[in-house]
Amino acid sequence: MTLDLTFTAHDIANTRFAVSPLGEVVTSVRVVKNPAAHPLLRPWADQVRRRLQDVDWGLLSDLVPIPTVSIAGFTCTPPSTSMPDLELELATMRGAVARVRTDLDKIGGPWTKRVQALYDDPEQGLERLAVEVADYWEAAMAPYWPRIRSLLEGEILYRARLLAEGGAQRMLADLDDAVTWDGGTLRLEHLYVTGRRSLRGLGLLLVPCVFAWPRVLSVTTPPYQPTVRYAPRGIATLWERREVDPPEALAAVLGRTRARLLAELDQPASTRDLAQRAGLSEPGVNQHLTALRKAGLCTAHRTGRYVLYARTAVAETLLYLEETPTPRSNSR
Repeated sequence: MTLDLTFTAHDIANTRFAVSPLGEVVTSVRVVKNPAAHPLLRPWADQVRRRLQDVDWGLLSDLVPIPTVSIAGFTCTPPSTSMPDLELELATMRGAVARVRTDLDKIGGPWTKRVQALYDDPEQGLERLAVEVADYWEAAMAPYWPRIRSLLEGEILYRARLLAEGGAQRMLADLDDAVTWDGGTLRLEHLYVTGRRSLRGLGLLLVPCVFAWPRVLSVTTPPYQPTVRYAPRGIATLWERREVDPPEALAAVLGRTRARLLAELDQPASTRDLAQRAGLSEPGVNQHLTALRKAGLCTAHRTGRYVLYARTAVAETLLYLEETPTPRSNSR
């Protein structure tokens, strides 16, 4: 099947990019429920599935069925800003009370008891959904978010460079293997949707989305902003364990042990895991992690009996700073 999105001059002028934490949550549910269909994302699914056993996310799961033919629009409204945080997107979702029944009617039944309760009382149901999303985020997404966000931001910068070099045609031409640009029309290979849709002068919102892989997902139904979620480049290396020796300069400032612990946090880990890797006692690791948290270099995420530590974006920058060549001065 093919979905054709037709562009006018206004649409090209209004086309923009955004990142969506809530969109990552909703699309990731497909991966947890059916990891075999997402081999590049399976390492993440294997890590988080056990932790999600302590989380109540039944309504969220019900709203993302397998196979995922359609998802109710209110669950992940296209973001209105380029870099929203989860709290902003959840506030938008809580405000979509008037859309709940309309969106669910479009999808049709049969519904689970949880979805029926949402339909009967949209305001209370959306509040429950927002709590589930926040809990799911803390268990499955937050520890990985700095790395995911870095990949998404890099994708947007790459697209901006293509736009500057060759205009919209160059930017859209290699968006995904399932996407082609042909004379003012963006053609999407689609599993369930076909036809020709106008962007209504609103432009197209392009949202790189890790957990959309391997599909391209679209929103074209009013009143929502026309949106395409596509997988960014580099997903295959996202979950690889990177062996990093802490830079000498960083070790001189933080101390070799703390710099080593930061290097070990290439994937979120518990105190016990870090103690075993670094050959330290758990109380000693806890003491170092407390100092690193106060310095804004790592975060802690509690889910039931699990507490996972993850590097912040600042720590990622410090660890890989020495890999970036320093430009030579031309002065003499």
